[in-house]
Amino acid sequence: MNLGDFNDLEVAREVDFGLYLTSDDGDLLLPRKYVEPGTQIGDVVRVFVYRDSEDRLIATNLEPLARVGQFAALSVRDVTTTGAYLDWGLEKDLLLPYRNQRRNLRPGERVTVFVYLDEASDRIVASAKWEWFLSDQPYPGKVGDAAELFVAEETDLGFKMLVDGTHQGLVYHNEVFKPLRLGDVLPGFVRTIRPDGKLDLSLQRPGYDEALAATDTLLAALRQAPNGLLPLGDKSLADDVYRRLGMSKKVFKKALGALYKQGLVQLAPEHTQLLHPEE
Repeated sequence: MNLGDFNDLEVAREVDFGLYLTSDDGDLLLPRKYVEPGTQIGDVVRVFVYRDSEDRLIATNLEPLARVGQFAALSVRDVTTTGAYLDWGLEKDLLLPYRNQRRNLRPGERVTVFVYLDEASDRIVASAKWEWFLSDQPYPGKVGDAAELFVAEETDLGFKMLVDGTHQGLVYHNEVFKPLRLGDVLPGFVRTIRPDGKLDLSLQRPGYDEALAATDTLLAALRQAPNGLLPLGDKSLADDVYRRLGMSKKVFKKALGALYKQGLVQLAPEHTQLLHPEE
């Protein structure tokens, strides 16, 4: 049986307060409130297994916000002499021991953690020292590759990201044009692979592909605008450009230039007119 993960277990017997499921580690309770209607003895049910407040194995059909072996951004529910207790979507909160913290936490904060099974206590715990659990192998990709980015931490330089769940990278503040929250998962691209193995990242496709994609996006927005008139131009605010088109002001100006050279638009300081919008 996998503690801290989902298991397919057989119903062994029924009691007033739930069902007992059989496993190699002994029978464990699925409380009555988590029993699906019509479940009978002998059925196999899929349940998440963890420990209750008395350290007994217990099952639930709730979906936790993280399983053993996963990274997650979780909210601090309480802080005690033992450590911080995190809301991970189950009745019993997840312990983040003091030894696994990088700084003191307060209720209501969000923190990025790695969830693992402590071998000494056989308990599921979290660690805010998530970098310890990344791969020690060189990044297998190359510059320009697309990647899935997980927002792990904000620093003075930018946002630390988990790259494909295995490596660490950074998106600099001047590359970010929308609010980011710990735990957000978004597409990105590898800009540089540094000698120390860490990655510089971009939220927009670099180089020619980026400009080409932005040109297509801008042209589509112009065609959808009333009379082909988009209230964005060379003098528009960067925030307005990003809010409407999802691109930086720099990329927007490149796309404007490309459409102008093609004779498709007429430019003004604060608006852009598509020529022949009916086509």
